[in-house]
Amino acid sequence: MRYQVANCYMGRAGMINSGGSSGENDLEQAVRTAVINKRAGGMGLISGRKAFQKPMQDGVTLLNAIQDVYLAKDVTVA
Repeated sequence: MRYQVANCYMGRAGMINSGGSSGENDLEQAVRTAVINKRAGGMGLISGRKAFQKPMQDGVTLLNAIQDVYLAKDVTVA
């Protein structure tokens, strides 16, 4: 993980985390993972199962929450 984060800072490769399997606290887990990823210098979050195995409105809410993390100026590199 440290090597990957170092590569992010050197501009060699962007770190994109996998969101993991779908479960009960998907929104909370996805937002937490996105914040950790962004603070570590990451560039994105793969969130297919968490978003697309839900009713459409719940999936849209989850994806919007993840986007909000990456657009937030107050969530910065740690």
